[in-house]
Amino acid sequence: MNLPSDPPAWRELLGREHLGAAIVLAGGVLVGAINIYLAASLLPTAVADLGGASFYAWNMTVYLVAMVVATTLTGRLLSRWGNVGAYVLGFATFTAGSLACALSPAMAVLLISRGVQGLGAGLLSGLGFAVIRAALPARLWTRGAALMSAMYGVGNFAGPALGGLFAQFGSWRPAFGVMAVIAAGCGEMVPRVLPRGERGGIRVAIPAGSLLLVMAAAGAVSVTGVVTGTLAKAAGIGVALLLVAGFIVHERRSELRVLPRTTYRRDSSLKWVYLTLGLLAFGVAVESFLPLFGQRLAGLPPVVAGFFAAAISLGWSVTQIGSSSVTGERTVRRLRVFGPILLALGLFVQGLLQRADTPIWLVLVWVPVLFVAGAGIGLAYPHLSVAAMSSTSDPEEGGRAAAAIATVTSLAIAFGTAVAGILVNLAGDSMLDAARYVPFGLAIICAIGALTAHAAGRTSRTKPADQAPLHQGS
Repeated sequence: MNLPSDPPAWRELLGREHLGAAIVLAGGVLVGAINIYLAASLLPTAVADLGGASFYAWNMTVYLVAMVVATTLTGRLLSRWGNVGAYVLGFATFTAGSLACALSPAMAVLLISRGVQGLGAGLLSGLGFAVIRAALPARLWTRGAALMSAMYGVGNFAGPALGGLFAQFGSWRPAFGVMAVIAAGCGEMVPRVLPRGERGGIRVAIPAGSLLLVMAAAGAVSVTGVVTGTLAKAAGIGVALLLVAGFIVHERRSELRVLPRTTYRRDSSLKWVYLTLGLLAFGVAVESFLPLFGQRLAGLPPVVAGFFAAAISLGWSVTQIGSSSVTGERTVRRLRVFGPILLALGLFVQGLLQRADTPIWLVLVWVPVLFVAGAGIGLAYPHLSVAAMSSTSDPEEGGRAAAAIATVTSLAIAFGTAVAGILVNLAGDSMLDAARYVPFGLAIICAIGALTAHAAGRTSRTKPADQAPLHQGS
């Protein structure tokens, strides 16, 4: 299907006809993104109330693993329950998990509740990209993808801010209650604003082997963030990479897959699209450590350091609003390649600017540099998202390709955070070295995205006739 070369204005997406669908799609992604970091700000207060400090680090691990697992099930749930049924299930699960978090009497219960919340968040993230194809006309796919991927950036900014606000008053439970109310409100809108979609009358098979390998890989990466010692972290990354390799081998041979069949064709660009999306998301992991560097090297207060760290997410969100207006096959292909380069350059410059006892004027320079790094993600991410969504003309395979965007993004952020943790360990007791190693190391990895983006563009020009164009203007 050929997408139009002149995309409509944002006012069409946010107009009366499509506003409800846009709120549900974006809201589902947003509540999941906010809760990745919301709990991090609330946990110190929660531990003081519930105890269980030994489980502190597992809070993020349980949430991320559950989120990744749920994204892999999106396509199956859509086939079984349709758009409305799957979305209601996602919002209901997230709401139940959030309420359980708010009412948790002990840390163990909070961990289980975070797992339920993560299942809902992962399903909503996957559905957001998968249901675009049915909820919006093709001419609005790029705008819709930009709006939803912007929610990751907004969530990374709003999560710490909202959590910090409630923690400031020593009240962590109401924060989860607020998220439950928001999710319930979005869920109530679903039947009125989304098309029901086709609902299968037979039982849908679950790719159990692929699912177990993804779950194990996500678990290995998350545990890597908990263990101490460089060797232990490196071993965790190695195990996770082996599990990912096993996942790919299993998927290629299996009839039941998480990723669409097109991914594994030699002449398909989809694998390169996913790799580029992952490498862009990899760079977001630097945000996990920027508040630490800001406090230790520049003496920033915790709240200020948290907002400063969100400059990458802000650059990501703001830039892709404009980037989604770009059309034309050649221009889009260049943005996909330039995005990872700009991200890597921003991270590299950030590493060069690190100083002990950083003066305030230099801290002010950090913000635009990090904003530019995030802009690299914003330039490429919406176009890559649409490339995945339109990689095949088969509706079921297309939905699976779209849902996998959330899986790839979540796994990449988890991998990036683990790698950043290894780089911090390599620095030993030197906070200055750590503040340099992390952006330098992530910059090198993110720069590979320019090569994968180039490969995606080169492959798309020679795609077989039965594959749909990867972007407007193609």
